[in-house]
Amino acid sequence: MCAIVGVFNHPRASVLAYYALHALQHRGQEASGVVTMYRDEERDKARFGVHKGEGLVLDVFRDHQLFETTLKGRSAIGHNRYSTTGSNSLANIQPFHFSYSQGLFSLAHNGNLTNTRQLRESLKNEGAIFQSTTDSEIFLHLIARSKQPDAIGRIREAVRTAKGAYSLVMLSEHALYAARDPNGFRPLCIGRIKHDEGYAYVVASESCALDILSAEYLRDVEHNEILVIDDHTARTGEFTSHYISDSMEKSSHCIFEYVYFSRPDSRIFGHQVDKVRRKMGKTLAEESPVAGTEDDKVVVVAVPDSGNTATLGYARVNEKTYPTRYEIGLIRSHYVGRTFIAPGQNTREFKVKTKFNVVRGVLEHRRVVVVDDSIVRGTTSKALVSLIREAQPREVHLRITSPPVKHPCMYGMDFPSREELIANHFDNEEAIGKELGVDSLRYLSVQGLMDAVPHAPGTGYCSACFTGDYPIEIDVHADKLSIEL
Repeated sequence: MCAIVGVFNHPRASVLAYYALHALQHRGQEASGVVTMYRDEERDKARFGVHKGEGLVLDVFRDHQLFETTLKGRSAIGHNRYSTTGSNSLANIQPFHFSYSQGLFSLAHNGNLTNTRQLRESLKNEGAIFQSTTDSEIFLHLIARSKQPDAIGRIREAVRTAKGAYSLVMLSEHALYAARDPNGFRPLCIGRIKHDEGYAYVVASESCALDILSAEYLRDVEHNEILVIDDHTARTGEFTSHYISDSMEKSSHCIFEYVYFSRPDSRIFGHQVDKVRRKMGKTLAEESPVAGTEDDKVVVVAVPDSGNTATLGYARVNEKTYPTRYEIGLIRSHYVGRTFIAPGQNTREFKVKTKFNVVRGVLEHRRVVVVDDSIVRGTTSKALVSLIREAQPREVHLRITSPPVKHPCMYGMDFPSREELIANHFDNEEAIGKELGVDSLRYLSVQGLMDAVPHAPGTGYCSACFTGDYPIEIDVHADKLSIEL
């Protein structure tokens, strides 16, 4: 995953990038960075302003003087890191920046490439020297080595060579570029801000980053599109757009963005996440209700925060058939990061205990339905069920608003190994439920999930983690496309 943001034509571009990254903190918590472009009037040349570091946005940019002394300029790009390829090291923190024959250039990438090994070996054989172990650096080498006469030509050649999932923000001395791969795996949207000197433009992974800036949502960067935002755009409001592939393909939006990763108040792929998740919950209740009586109502609780919205949908439909009460039965500490993101099983298990606590009076002696968005490794779910059992509910029923995750994701989600996925270790829901310690477990069906997400002409979804149907050819020799040097 990761978060990316770009700002063009604003006197305090780096400050806007900072707040946008803060809104997108859920997309990556390992590191953060901002690169700006400004004009050194004394030497009459373009300069980078750069600040990057490990940790959360608030920690990396704790010194606010950075925005006055270092991160100067009217354009900026930013990145929150969530590693799926490459080790967790300072060299891998984005945005990347470099100087080459055509001037200064910077890039931030959200996604995962599927031909990384092939491209890396080819570039090394041509003399390329890599500074990081992440696949994102490949774009820099491809752009720098391109023989195309202009910036858009070099970018287009590079992104056509790379295969897989990529949403990109790129910054040159004269323009901000945004691109999404032909399948459109990862979301990317465009907003506009009116200020005293005209209009500023913002590109971000999710619309919640536009909201924090009071930016007007314009549209998504389309799949298979490279968008150019420059001085002409600032004056006229007109974008220059280029196709990546000559043949316009049907999109393969990552369906897991709707299931889990995006914030519910965001608009991704042109639709509100909140509405989609409510529909997932409603569909799950239609497929797998839990019975109760007036004297013994079903108590429905969410696993916060990503399960909150779907739980409202589930409770609303379940109560049409059975007496049901929606309750807040789990309290989440917001000072602990997402357990799904935390690298390493030991860290993940520990974080469950620090992240949640139960409301005993809500759960004790009750028939409880716990609604969550997904089960990946099962470590979090098992620890959570154990925690809920301490409140002594009479029954615990687990309902999941997605199908079983059975296949590794090659496009940027952090469940890369089949061996890690609990659904591959047991034959059915009953066996998995027994392992987790619940009285019953039911997943949303694949068809139910597909019915819940929006459909439009030219729109499709990648559901490979559930079905094994990969829209782009993958490396058959390994489950994880990482490069550890």
